[in-house]
Amino acid sequence: MNKRFIGVLIFAAVVSLGFSAVFYHLLVRQSQTTKAAPTTVKIVLAARDLEVGSILRDEDVKLEDWPGAVPAGATVRPQDVVGRGVTMPIYAKEPVIDSRLAPKGAGGGLAAMIPQGMRAVAVRVNEVVGVSGFVVSGMRVDVLISGSAPGGNGNLGTLTKTLLQNIEVLSAGQDFKKDAEGKPVMVQVVNLLVTPEQAEQLSLASNQTTIQLILRNPLDRQVTQPPGAALAHLFTGGKLKMSQPSESEPAARPRPAPKPVVAAAHEAPKKEAPFVMEMLSGTKRAETKFENGGEGK
Repeated sequence: MNKRFIGVLIFAAVVSLGFSAVFYHLLVRQSQTTKAAPTTVKIVLAARDLEVGSILRDEDVKLEDWPGAVPAGATVRPQDVVGRGVTMPIYAKEPVIDSRLAPKGAGGGLAAMIPQGMRAVAVRVNEVVGVSGFVVSGMRVDVLISGSAPGGNGNLGTLTKTLLQNIEVLSAGQDFKKDAEGKPVMVQVVNLLVTPEQAEQLSLASNQTTIQLILRNPLDRQVTQPPGAALAHLFTGGKLKMSQPSESEPAARPRPAPKPVVAAAHEAPKKEAPFVMEMLSGTKRAETKFENGGEGK
């Protein structure tokens, strides 16, 4: 009797453990299935690599699933981006962000890349001026000019001065493409992004002086105040002080202040002493004074 009871208990325990194991596996599989199906949304992605200056067409974008929420600036309607110019590179399967596109109606090409209030000025360069081809779109440069200052001292020779600093290179040459391997691209024209006032200075400098572009670190935005350099000082070790007059134009000596003119006071004519006549009569004494007119008193 006791053996039967023990056997029944063992059988019941084995069955309960089996059901528990099966139920546990079902719960684990269901939770994994729930985690493996994240929420997705359909947004506009680039169908291929989109280069700067190109105009988006229907075949350049596609509507596909994107895990998670819609990224900031992305769109779910292809018609919102078709026909707009690309101002920053967009790679395949990357969301088409509004900030990388030109405004509607602005078109493409170089003009769509110019921010409002700025200007693009073309500067002709060669292998030396263009820093051996490393001046490409997105780089930052300083602009140096070399020449003779009007009315300057001919003994100083050629002068060099930093005209502009921290200027962005908008494009290099007629093609806006960068070398995929990062190699230098030889170009003949560089377009610089400047203000209208800087555009006037560059236009004058390109016609009257020699321009040299100096490549700088894009993270270095500090503006310095270099004094400039003169050919004569390269041999003497002197420094050019632009704030002071040149050697050919010595500082004008201060003129001595005119002496104050003091009007001479008219002196009153000296009064002559009167003529005194003394008269003695016995013990008496009398005096008679005669003025300049001869009248006695």
